[in-house]
Amino acid sequence: MRRRTALSLLSTPLLPLPHIARAQAAWRPSRPVTLLVPFPPGGATDLCARALQPGLQAALGQNVVIDNRPGATGVIGTRVVAAMPGDGHVLLVNASGTMTIQPVVMQSPGFDPEKDFKPIILAMSAPNVIVVHPSVPATNVAELRNWMLQKGDALSFSSSGIGSSEQLGLELFLLRTGTRAVHVPFAGGAAAITAVIQNTVPLSMVNSGTAAPQITSGQVRMIAVAGPRRLTWAPDVPTMAEQGLEDLTSQSWTGLFVPAATPEPIAEALHEALAATLRQPEVVERLERIRFVVGGGSRVDLGKLVSDDLVRWRGVVRDARIAVN
Repeated sequence: MRRRTALSLLSTPLLPLPHIARAQAAWRPSRPVTLLVPFPPGGATDLCARALQPGLQAALGQNVVIDNRPGATGVIGTRVVAAMPGDGHVLLVNASGTMTIQPVVMQSPGFDPEKDFKPIILAMSAPNVIVVHPSVPATNVAELRNWMLQKGDALSFSSSGIGSSEQLGLELFLLRTGTRAVHVPFAGGAAAITAVIQNTVPLSMVNSGTAAPQITSGQVRMIAVAGPRRLTWAPDVPTMAEQGLEDLTSQSWTGLFVPAATPEPIAEALHEALAATLRQPEVVERLERIRFVVGGGSRVDLGKLVSDDLVRWRGVVRDARIAVN
């Protein structure tokens, strides 16, 4: 009987020990999670974080708070997160300009976007677009190029600021078309497009979300979309690629990142929670309301987006001889 009992015990599947089961369970935060936004409240990046907040709270089972740390075009708050230990309780909600342009145009940004962070997920994106004053006799890239060549050195263009994706995107356009124009920076996209409306400058590259009201009202004319596809609210305007400039891409995007020291299980758990959040109809509605395309995809996808943008903007800064601060 004792021998049969022993054999029976040996043949019974071993149950997982409690500590092994806990190790295999998905990571969950043990205290409130912070979404650190390196910009003031009210901007696109901040609005994105606030759209994600309720859904992420539900997915993680913890309170999620917003911490705005503005300064130096997002660099100050980005440095703060880069120096953190990476336990999953603080995520950086950052814009493309800070992650992929400031490291190119600043001599000492104080962080390396590829070495100091792990990508989690792309939250939203919006292509930049070229707009002109209605008096400009051009409706497409070819006509705009011909008009600009006729004007020679007598042209200027506006952007939302020095080192913005809009400035570098228009500089890339000048390089690809062999045209010339002087950059006139403004404090934000709204001021940049106002300058075109008032015909202070004849053209600009602006964020499509920022410029949507002025485009749809006819205050400015959109020439081309510097993104992979046409805009749903302006389907008649072709992309740059459709107009012969296949390699001309310029967009604004917002992604979520954690410090590089963050363990992989934590990073994966955060990606899973945010991917689920971005699929929620109310989140989609809030992001589309500000004219952004809802993101998603893998962590690898966001990492490639960062590296591709860094290569592109380094080339533009070099070829256009843009001064590095």
